Amino acid sequence: MYDVIIIGARVAGSPTAMLLARQGYSVLAVDRAAFPSDTVSTHMITVGGSAQLRRWGLIDQVEATNCPPITNIELDLSFERYGPFTLTGFPHPVDDGFAAIYAPKRTVLDKLLVDAAVAAGAEVRERFSVAEVLTEGGRAVGIRGAGADGKTVTERARMVVGADGMRSIVARTVKAPEYRTAPPKAFGYYTYWDDVPLRGLEFYTRPGSTVIAFPTNDRQAAVFVERPERDFAAFKSDIHANYLATVSAIAPDLAERISAGSPAHRYMGAGNRPNFFRKPYGPGWALVGDAGAHKDPITAQGITDAFRDAELLAGAIDAGFSGREPLDTALASYEAHRNRELKPLYDFIVDHAAMEPFRASFEDVLAAMRGNQDAIDRFFGVIQNTVHWDDFFTPENLSALMGLSPEPQA
Repeated sequence: MYDVIIIGARVAGSPTAMLLARQGYSVLAVDRAAFPSDTVSTHMITVGGSAQLRRWGLIDQVEATNCPPITNIELDLSFERYGPFTLTGFPHPVDDGFAAIYAPKRTVLDKLLVDAAVAAGAEVRERFSVAEVLTEGGRAVGIRGAGADGKTVTERARMVVGADGMRSIVARTVKAPEYRTAPPKAFGYYTYWDDVPLRGLEFYTRPGSTVIAFPTNDRQAAVFVERPERDFAAFKSDIHANYLATVSAIAPDLAERISAGSPAHRYMGAGNRPNFFRKPYGPGWALVGDAGAHKDPITAQGITDAFRDAELLAGAIDAGFSGREPLDTALASYEAHRNRELKPLYDFIVDHAAMEPFRASFEDVLAAMRGNQDAIDRFFGVIQNTVHWDDFFTPENLSALMGLSPEPQA
């Protein structure tokens, strides 16, 4: 009998296991994969997420994999009313001077997190397939599944956590309610390139397409293309040609650098990615990471969100198991905190993931930042999880940015 069983041992599951094990709980994490192994991912850990890794004592391990820190962002834009322009900067430091983005490959990051969970005292079973989440009297009580040897085993726990992605078996079993749902908006493909120099995080966006590039392990450039979901079938008919055509259309300078480099990996990508919040807890169960909330990865928030939610959930479980407060109360606070942090960017992403033209008012805000380095750095802080949305997009701040008198009704 475990205190907690976690299904899924990647960027949501392993940190949850690690943090609970550090509190002295008996934790079993299972995953159908073996590590290291790859998975489709946006890779990027925002400044906020990287700072969290640092607080957990893991940032040195990330750096030891020769994953370079990213300390510059270029946002390349072009609007009919303003013409082309680029906002360049980086979020202000947090946590006593820390300011960096890391974008390790998932073969590197996930293995590092699994090892950290094991080092903390959690048990991790790889190549374990969960066939069933066990319930009794409407309460989750354990799992049934099989390891690499094919033998069926049953394990029980006080809490079963789904860290198994947007199509979570835990969420499906307990029929976790969904809310604030939106249909798939965009699809994406990426690959790695050798000998393609980058200027940090390069982000190009136009109506109908987005290109994102940043350095990763092995001195390689990770280059992502996002297009509206309606283009998915046509894009897949010739991924290589359509990928290069998209980069050439909106990032010609990057396309030239790519043409001088060489591909270092196969193309990876996905579509049909719904947007939703799920109620992340119930009798004997909880959800974390993409299992609890999922959104289009156009701004690469997923890993950072998983880290944040792992810490929130581990704290809630500890509060309930230790008796500091009723478990349901602690888990309700977990949901409320998650939603408060996630909702503003979620709404922004759902609104913009289809890559329709920006609203004129938002174009005005972006154009007003030109030449205002502090405003650029604080705006990038919003996207990099170091400045809360509600602290930047206030009537007073926007009015000052645009040289207007603040209007209380705004």
